[in-house]
Amino acid sequence: MAETTIVTEQYKLFPSPRNRHREVFLHEVFVPHPYAIIDLPGFRLQGKCSLFAAYRLADGKHGQLVTFELEVDVSTFNAKFTPD
Repeated sequence: MAETTIVTEQYKLFPSPRNRHREVFLHEVFVPHPYAIIDLPGFRLQGKCSLFAAYRLADGKHGQLVTFELEVDVSTFNAKFTPD
């Protein structure tokens, strides 16, 4: 069964089937690499997080949106993430 599409003011989101938490958290990072592999458990983040395929409405850019429960995890993700 297909996951529900989530539409926000900025994005049209498609949840990853591997998400442990299926919600959009307050802190977010848009990754402009739609095909990059993002292994969230490998980042060893402190709080909850979720991953979405994303379409940014403002400019029509495709990518991925990673959302985080804790702001500190944004810094951790940005420091460790390198696109394929």
